[in-house]
Amino acid sequence: MMQVQLRGVNEKEEVIRKIKDAVQSTKPGSWILGGGWNNDQWGGDLPTAYWIDDITPNNPVWLSRMDGHMGWANSVALSLAGITNLTNNPRGGTIMRTADGEPTGLLIDSAMTLVVSQIPERSIDDRREALQRASNLALTKGVTTVVDMGRYFPGVSSDLSWEDFTDVYLWTNAMSKMKVRVCLFFPMETWKRFADLVNKMGHALSQWVYFGGVKAFADGSLGSGSALFYEPFQDEPDNYGLQVTEPDVLLNMTLESDLSGLQVAIHAIGDRANDLILDLHSSIASTNGMRDRRFRIEHAQHLAPGTPSRFGKEGVIASVQPDHLLDDANSAGKKLGDDRAERESYLFKSLLDSNALVAFGSDWPVADINPLSGIKTAVRRRPPTWKDAWIPLECVSLEDAIKAYTISAARASFIDNDLGSLSIGKQADFVILSTDSWNDFAEAASASIEATYVSGMKAYP
Repeated sequence: MMQVQLRGVNEKEEVIRKIKDAVQSTKPGSWILGGGWNNDQWGGDLPTAYWIDDITPNNPVWLSRMDGHMGWANSVALSLAGITNLTNNPRGGTIMRTADGEPTGLLIDSAMTLVVSQIPERSIDDRREALQRASNLALTKGVTTVVDMGRYFPGVSSDLSWEDFTDVYLWTNAMSKMKVRVCLFFPMETWKRFADLVNKMGHALSQWVYFGGVKAFADGSLGSGSALFYEPFQDEPDNYGLQVTEPDVLLNMTLESDLSGLQVAIHAIGDRANDLILDLHSSIASTNGMRDRRFRIEHAQHLAPGTPSRFGKEGVIASVQPDHLLDDANSAGKKLGDDRAERESYLFKSLLDSNALVAFGSDWPVADINPLSGIKTAVRRRPPTWKDAWIPLECVSLEDAIKAYTISAARASFIDNDLGSLSIGKQADFVILSTDSWNDFAEAASASIEATYVSGMKAYP
């Protein structure tokens, strides 16, 4: 919220203008940071350092794609990071290059850390202020509890999530300044540290800060061409995506985390990545024995035929984000071919029909932090310029959509004893909508937030 906002910008010229404006208000030598761009919105051309080098001769620039799996650097930033035509791709990442081998300025997944590691850390005060801003925004959208997966991407330091816990969450909680509840997940590679924390403090620091589990990544994203599929991308016939974590490393970390009683969440977008993680779950369950582990797959975005039924049979949670389909509906056909895109994408109804626990979320800042928008999308599946639904058989009922955003989302984080429904003994977190009729809400599939209450007290407006 304190950076260059490129979400929704649909012209190359407008992107360049916004960066030019940022240069005017930034000291020479200081970083210009931002993100949210989506090349599919301006015709598909991927940006390059060349687009912005002329207007940013004295400032390093780093702009992440809307999905967070690709970043765009100018030549000053590439130079600071030491990236040349001789630099090798790191494991689980790609440096995009021109036909003659020169870096274009785009870095995918773990390659992003080459530049990100050069960006100076924000001050503690800035980060504390950012939490307040983000919390205020959440309350305006009727959000009273968030799951925070931390500033963690493939290749990025696992220390950042822990620094935010220590510098921001611990301090804000101690100062009684928390405004929304958070359930924290930490990088899986730090599972031992997290297990020690839970053993020492239990599963909650207070009624505001819950300890969730550990997170890892199986693959990248569809838009960045790094989600892992059985078949290649239609627009890149040699590209099947990336497995961003070594399989043996992922297996061992997950085994250890699970054995310590921790909840595990793994990011998987492509059909092959999802099957690999379901296989991993089966292996963990047979090795470590049955228990209420509530194993989560984050996104579960593209599923091969037969895969949705595995979620229900094996008790794996599908943690999905309806509003992502608004971004992908126009581009999935180009990336995967229309047939595969329509057979495999965002199979919410199939997952529910298989008796899987489906939890809805936003993945903010990748998509808007607005549950009412997500509910409307899950019920209608109609992108802004479309007359008809995308894959209408996968539309869900209003009741199922609301449950997925409330009690199922709470259950997916082991916080359903305190939250997720208006029940005796639970926290009185609720919203008042602009409509007084469920029938009207179901028909229009839209409303606005009139008021948000946390612990029975009005928190917004």
